[in-house]
Amino acid sequence: MFDGIGELLLILVVVLMLFGSKEIPDIARFLGKTMAQLKNATNEIKSEIQKGARDNGMDLDSITGGVSEEINKAKAGISQMVNPIENIDLGVQNPIQEVKENIEDMTGPIKRQS
Repeated sequence: MFDGIGELLLILVVVLMLFGSKEIPDIARFLGKTMAQLKNATNEIKSEIQKGARDNGMDLDSITGGVSEEINKAKAGISQMVNPIENIDLGVQNPIQEVKENIEDMTGPIKRQS
């Protein structure tokens, strides 16, 4: 929401100038109560939806489970694309890892000297 701390500080200064230091605790209390009420209302709506689904014979767990399964498949596919060395047979992967470590060992001192 905020791109930087500067924006947040600017908003805090403006609030302090508009309402004064005596009003800020009351405003914070009001915002806290409002957030709690919104959270409770959201939880009530969620429970009503789940109850209605159960009454109509729908199993929300199987629906959300299918979505979770698809998300896991997508994560696995992305992981294979990003880290292809993990998907290589161990007979090939170990020598590749050794060569990678050897190259890093050889170029380490060169990188530090530059």
